[in-house]
Amino acid sequence: MHANAELIVSFYTAFARRDAAGMIACYHPDVHFSDPVFPDLRGPRAGAMWRMLCARGKDLQLHFDDVTADDARGRARWVATYTFSATGRRVENHIQASFEFADGKIIRHRDEFPLYRWSRMALGPKGVLLGWLPPVQGAVRKQAAAGLDAYVRQHGL
Repeated sequence: MHANAELIVSFYTAFARRDAAGMIACYHPDVHFSDPVFPDLRGPRAGAMWRMLCARGKDLQLHFDDVTADDARGRARWVATYTFSATGRRVENHIQASFEFADGKIIRHRDEFPLYRWSRMALGPKGVLLGWLPPVQGAVRKQAAAGLDAYVRQHGL
């Protein structure tokens, strides 16, 4: 297995244990993370997001597969199953991840999943009816950013 594939496996193995420090150790200090909810997190803010998600994900179950990588790029599929704390609803999110590497670390991490599918599970009827609308998706992003800001302030990150 390529060293960068092993790095991806280490990242998700740490995530499955809710070990944010282990995840962050796989990241380059200048990492750039993006997904449909957190579209632009850089450096320590990306690490803070993982710290927050690991701390809140008390019932998180994570499975990953299809890990491939070469010297420059990698990818993986992963599934996170958890209770969305804001609504108490169960979510099973299927994610396609892509990576870029520098200095033996992950410098770019992009997760892709349908935000409307996620909102139907996480938000229930509101998500089913309105989750496809850009203003609702914008509100999800805004609420997530505010939650991350509060977490960073509370934990001095």
